[in-house]
Amino acid sequence: MSEVVSFDDHYLARSAKKGRSGPQQPDVFFNRNELSQILQVYGRMVAKAEWRDYAIGETKNACIFAIFHRTADRPLFKIYKEPRLASKQGAYSVLSQNGRILKRGKSLAQVLKVFDRKRFHTVDAE
Repeated sequence: MSEVVSFDDHYLARSAKKGRSGPQQPDVFFNRNELSQILQVYGRMVAKAEWRDYAIGETKNACIFAIFHRTADRPLFKIYKEPRLASKQGAYSVLSQNGRILKRGKSLAQVLKVFDRKRFHTVDAE
């Protein structure tokens, strides 16, 4: 039962990406300029105490920047980068908490303008 096994005798497992045949698609992620633009908006909203946390994730076809008010909550907004939609509707989109697309476009700066809008506040009439 206590037999020593040498790992030199075993083959190294190939990763799932390397084992696929056919053309490889590059990984989708935000570049430095895009991430800088997103973090500028994020920093401004953190200073207003509206946002507190973020997460970055990726799927096979998209990269997602999720924004949270509290870490345990569902994301308030998700900023998507989907290069396969670049020629159709635009590679960038902002989705609300319930999945509704708030803004979609070909440039990230254009899409991030959705966060520049003034919020409505209730005013007491006296």
